[in-house]
Amino acid sequence: MERGPPGSSRPTEPGPCLSGQRGADQAASASLQSAARARPGRHPLAVAAVLPAGGCGERMGVPTPKQFCPILGRPLISYTLQALERVCWIKDIVVAVTGENMEVMKSIIQKYQHKRISLVEAGVTRHRSIFNGLKALAEDQLNCKLSKPEIVIIHDAVRPFVEEDILLKVVTAAKEHGCSDCDLEFGTECLQLALKYCCTKAKLVEGSPDLWKVTYKRDLYAAESIIKERISQEICVVTDTKEDNKHVSHLLEEVLKSELNHVKVTSEALCHAGRDLQKIILDQCYNFVCVNVMTSDFQETQKLLSMLEESNLSILYPVVVVSVHFLDFKLVPPSQKMENLMLIRECAKEVKKRNIWLCGLLISYPQDEQKLQESLREGAIIIASLIKERNSGLIGQLLIA
Repeated sequence: MERGPPGSSRPTEPGPCLSGQRGADQAASASLQSAARARPGRHPLAVAAVLPAGGCGERMGVPTPKQFCPILGRPLISYTLQALERVCWIKDIVVAVTGENMEVMKSIIQKYQHKRISLVEAGVTRHRSIFNGLKALAEDQLNCKLSKPEIVIIHDAVRPFVEEDILLKVVTAAKEHGCSDCDLEFGTECLQLALKYCCTKAKLVEGSPDLWKVTYKRDLYAAESIIKERISQEICVVTDTKEDNKHVSHLLEEVLKSELNHVKVTSEALCHAGRDLQKIILDQCYNFVCVNVMTSDFQETQKLLSMLEESNLSILYPVVVVSVHFLDFKLVPPSQKMENLMLIRECAKEVKKRNIWLCGLLISYPQDEQKLQESLREGAIIIASLIKERNSGLIGQLLIA
């Protein structure tokens, strides 16, 4: 499972499903459900997952167990949970954690609004942790929210890039053969135990290169890089409805499209209803450029920030907002405008608490066509860097193109 470089294949986005993945995921889900109903009288296949998460992460070389190490401020295990959670046909997810980390795990579930998650205490070994999870699923106790499944997926808590089609292959093979496992070059101990102690047939399913495990500290950086890349694929340029502002916003949008041809760039007006913008937020766009023309205040940006705060979009990933100001420094001294613009620091501090990362960008306007295009290109490069790198050290900074 660790063969191939991290990120050598596109991983499934942990967390909410991005637009590019919906078709494949829905098709996979429909395939499983239709397979379960293929024979008359059959009910939909009952599938659950068990995540052993009781390890101490000795090979990581850090005091925090690797499943709780932060990536963009969010614990690694949360990404894995979200990847499984969005697979609608997995009914229950059981996580085995040590007693000392039980409260930490509960707080993660609450903070990131995970659903269908149950906790059991981990055993002294990985096998015992899996056993405890299976036992919880097997017990038909009164008032127990867990129901006995037909198939259980055992998945490492530190493999966040699991795709639904791989899970589907494993479940389908398990249904046909009695036991299955992803190809880890030589199989895993789970498969070996099943073959040795259970009188059942087994099937080895070929895994995917992106199903790698976070084991060492360098793997955390690789995982963070993949996640940043995935959530940097769309930018929404936001402006008000004034005609002058539309013109400048359009120029910036066109330059962003030409300079960042691998990124989807859309634009929306920040009107009172904001329905189109709300749809973009609901579709999980995590990058916004708010255009302000000939003004050094943050009224338009603050409207956008309020919408983002109300949406709770930033619970799972940091949302980057770049407040762009086109200013004529010949009419008003820069010091006067800068005094107002310095308010961005205070605003950035407040919205950072909600995982919204605010930065400012100044572009001189009006200029002759050639100089304006140069400034816009420089601005596009700055915006791309802010969005892709997601450097928390630049929060509240005022940059000049």
